[in-house]
This record gives sequence, C-alpha cells and structure tokens, in this order.
Amino acid sequence: MNLKDKIADFPNFPKKGILFRDFSPILKDPSALSYVADEFSKHFHPKDIDAFAGIESRGFILASILASRYNKGMIMIRKVGKLPGKTVKLAYTIEYGKDIIEIQKDIIKEGEKILICDDLLATGGTAKASAKLIEKIGGKIVGFAFIIELVDLNGIKGISKYNCKSLVKY
Repeated sequence: MNLKDKIADFPNFPKKGILFRDFSPILKDPSALSYVADEFSKHFHPKDIDAFAGIESRGFILASILASRYNKGMIMIRKVGKLPGKTVKLAYTIEYGKDIIEIQKDIIKEGEKILICDDLLATGGTAKASAKLIEKIGGKIVGFAFIIELVDLNGIKGISKYNCKSLVKY
C-alpha cells in the first residue's frame, strides 16, 4: 500500500507558508490502519515494548492503535495543565519559541520499555523532549514510531541515538 496516496495536503495551514500533511484519511480507511500497524509490527518486536507513549494529540491515535495491536498499555504525553494528579514537566525550545510538556509522575515503572509515537516528525523538538521526560521518570526508550517524516527539517538528528521508524518521508 502506498500511504502517500492516503495523506492529504493542506497548503497554508495552520498559517501561510506551511504545507500541512494530514493523515486523517488513513484513519478513515480500515485497511490503511491495519497496514500502519502491520508495518510497525515488522520493525518493533512486542517483547521489546512494555507500553506506548503518544505525544499530544495526534500521537495518541497511533499509540492507541499500536497498544491495542500489541496488547500493551498506552501513556499520554501532554501539554502542561492537561493531566490530573502529580506530573513531571519539561520545558523545551520549538521552532517559534518555547513549550512545556508533562507526563503523570507514576505512570511508568523504573526500567519500563517505552515506544514513543507521533503522527509526524518535523524539527524533532517535541520528540526529543518526550524522550527526555520519559527517561527522567525512569523509562527506557525503545524508539520512535512516526507515520510521516519531513526529512528536510532534519528532526531525526535530535533523536538519532534511538531506533526510529517513519512510514512516509517527504
């Protein structure tokens, strides 16, 4: 299956000069969803993963699909102020300023193996911060699963020490 055929392009979204790559059509197509799960299953072995972490918000979808496929749990990495209970926060730099993400403090046990999922890898700032956050609370990063990678933005550079898999590269 050619996933590029299932990805919609939206020029000038969310602002002028940006070409937004939208994977929503993949979500509508059960065979495409199954294909995505199959492709990641070929790359990451179930015995190497204890749980899947999804980066807000579109990463939640991929992490949930894979967690269900692997019969594992799913963890949310969210923007600050969105998670109940005790959390651990991490500030990081993004293309146009700063942002903060958080994770529930006790959601990961020491040494648990986590695969981080997101729909798209661009500059890599959020992905790198997510890995740091998980490691800060004792998790071990198995790798990253992305549906789309924007190669020209070189986001892979900041997470290259991890096992990374992107299904579609632009």
